[in-house]
Amino acid sequence: MATSGQKRNNANASLENTHRIPQMLRALRHRNFQLFFSGQLISLIGTWMDNIAEAWLVYRLTGSSLLLGTVAFAGQIPVFLLAPIGGMVADRWNRQRVVIATQACSMVLAGILAVLTLTGRVTVWEVVVLAALMGAVNAFDIPARQAFLVDMVGREDLMNGIALNSSMFNGARVIGPSIAGILVASIGEGWCFAANSISYIAVIAGLLLMRVNRAPVEVRRVSPFEHIVEGFRFVWNTGPIRALLLLLGLVSLVAMPYSVLMPIFAAKILHGDARTLGVLMGATGVGALGGALTLASRSGVKGLGRWVAVACASFGTALILFSFSRWYFLSVALLVPVGFAMMVQMASSNTLIQAMVPDRLRGRAMAVYSMMFMGMAPMGALLSGWSADHIGAQWTLALGGVGAIIGAGLFARNLPKIRVEARQLIIAQGMAGGEPATEEMTARSAS
Repeated sequence: MATSGQKRNNANASLENTHRIPQMLRALRHRNFQLFFSGQLISLIGTWMDNIAEAWLVYRLTGSSLLLGTVAFAGQIPVFLLAPIGGMVADRWNRQRVVIATQACSMVLAGILAVLTLTGRVTVWEVVVLAALMGAVNAFDIPARQAFLVDMVGREDLMNGIALNSSMFNGARVIGPSIAGILVASIGEGWCFAANSISYIAVIAGLLLMRVNRAPVEVRRVSPFEHIVEGFRFVWNTGPIRALLLLLGLVSLVAMPYSVLMPIFAAKILHGDARTLGVLMGATGVGALGGALTLASRSGVKGLGRWVAVACASFGTALILFSFSRWYFLSVALLVPVGFAMMVQMASSNTLIQAMVPDRLRGRAMAVYSMMFMGMAPMGALLSGWSADHIGAQWTLALGGVGAIIGAGLFARNLPKIRVEARQLIIAQGMAGGEPATEEMTARSAS
């Protein structure tokens, strides 16, 4: 029988859990973020359906891992090339209007791909061109959307807003691939593209209904080029941000392209079909959703630097184990920690960077983040496609995992050097989240 003390402890734990739920969802108290969250969730389900269907369509048309990498390269290299301009636009113009425009363009491009596929006229090179155009749109959308979060939720709830945004992204990642796997196997890829195009209506409607009071944009008589250079100079000269972005770029180059090779694992190694691909990507989404919700439960940035290093090393380890699995259920299980660790690293890096950057540079800092996160991925996709053709998909993923582990080790060794500067930046921006800011990057990782 439980003692009175145990009962009291159980009651306290229950009360703690009750208070933890609103804490985890606190960014949703803002009406603008509610509109964004609901509309974006519907749109992202469509986006993930599109991603799975597009990969399967390319593999069905060509059977080539190199062309899978080529399409991924075409869809992401514009982010690397154009994101600096996108960041400048996000800092100079109304971010809400920029995001509305990019979402409308994405809807049109998805509709064109749907029509081409449903009418049987689609070729792999048309997919490549449309992917490149979508990448150009994303080069403006990602910096503006990431910087727009602070306009929706304010500084006090920015960390939670980033985590919930990641949760939404990965919740859609669980649902979208599963639906896509069923639809592709039963009625073809075209209807997935059509559903994606229609889904953009939800997020555009939410954006139009928002009432955003953004701080006035600083008027500066400098050229757009000088504006872009200022952003790069800030990022490069700020040690903690530079370290986070270099690690992110390395992982995006060598490890993140694992998703490009998933059709090969689904078809050749696990002997499955589009449903198998959907389940594999869905498993990654389950893990990533768990990682994002874990971050959403946090109230400050203390310890996130150590989380980045541990998550990066864990990502590489889980990827190596997955690469050599030939059992379907084991492969699915291993993709859960892959998704969890990947999301913890990406969202923690995003949070720390946004905590350290002043608002007038936020769009340009997020542009460089986009270049490292999505901009390096196309080069990695092309490299992984070439590598998979020469040494096999399994060894390609394993080597990528080794690269992530090495990067994590170098980042962890550098943490003590960047602690003081990171603390000063976070205090200056008032983003310590109510916790002592003295440990925000290292969380005593040096000890």
